Amino acid sequence: MSFFTPPPVLTTPRLRLEPLGPQHLEETWAGLQNPESRRLTGTHANFTRRQAEEWLAGLAATDGRADWAIVLASDGSHIGEVVLNDYDEDNSSIGFRIALNADARFGQGYGTEATRAVVGHAFDVIGVHRIGLEVYAFNPRAQRVYQKVGFRVEGRLRDALHWNGEWIDAVVMGMLKTDPRP
Repeated sequence: MSFFTPPPVLTTPRLRLEPLGPQHLEETWAGLQNPESRRLTGTHANFTRRQAEEWLAGLAATDGRADWAIVLASDGSHIGEVVLNDYDEDNSSIGFRIALNADARFGQGYGTEATRAVVGHAFDVIGVHRIGLEVYAFNPRAQRVYQKVGFRVEGRLRDALHWNGEWIDAVVMGMLKTDPRP
């Protein structure tokens, strides 16, 4: 579907969201090695650098999803990624996820800005009716960002993640095209 391959460049006052690809290997690889980034995304798998290279090289040909690198407009730093995935054309819905690198200067609103841009693209350009996501209960900072953008808590998946010997719930959140976008 042309909405996804390749995804368009999206710009905000402080960010450039560009198609994620092989040119973003170093920062992507660093994120995959960072323990806090892995915890927040629930990533158990140990990827090889070659697997990361192959994944990034194949994204441009992947249909039904759009992956963007989050790049600071001020200095070109790649600080994370934001993704629309699991497109369901029949039900006009799509999944959302975002991952900021652990050194991405949290608390400066970059996640909120990137989320707003991609949510706007999903509703206004792709035309989906619903965007859904899951966020782990140990990540209240991300939950606040999602709520600030307009997502609502829809439920909870109990014991969805087993991390360091503990069971962690996933909070299910969603947003409809008809919901307010603060």
